[in-house]
Amino acid sequence: MTMHTLSVLVENKPGVLARVSGLFSRRGFNIDSLAVGETENPDVSRITIVVNAESSPLEQVTKQLNKLVNVLKIVELDPQVSVARELLLVKVRADRSSRSQVLDTVSLFRARVVDVAADTLTIEATGTPDKLDALLRDLEPFGIKEMVQSGLVAIGRGSRSITAGPALRAA
Repeated sequence: MTMHTLSVLVENKPGVLARVSGLFSRRGFNIDSLAVGETENPDVSRITIVVNAESSPLEQVTKQLNKLVNVLKIVELDPQVSVARELLLVKVRADRSSRSQVLDTVSLFRARVVDVAADTLTIEATGTPDKLDALLRDLEPFGIKEMVQSGLVAIGRGSRSITAGPALRAA
């Protein structure tokens, strides 16, 4: 099985996300990552779905997704020609003796401290899943108290846009 990143443009209406994710669930696919947000057009949302699947069953699911009334367009993003990022917020133990080491690690990964308490630092980092995993491995010895990570968001490289076109302007 391989990881596939789908960018699904949908009408920005209640219930659309439930119908899209339900289709994956009914077909026995586990969604590894899911991120949803408005596009530059407030009537259109982009759902970024990362799923670990074989190509042919995934193709069947995308054909069924295309049949949903509120789905406007589906594109599988090739990692070579797209930009993908996640957001991580992590609260790390950082007392006086370890704080400078934690700050060095934060700097090394081009992350930033967004909250400081007497014995913890809250760190914000964005990047590829591999970069964020490496950051977490380096912070783990200090003690991770709490963390939250967003789903992957991705967009194609270059000037081409999947949101252009007559079908989407009418949405």
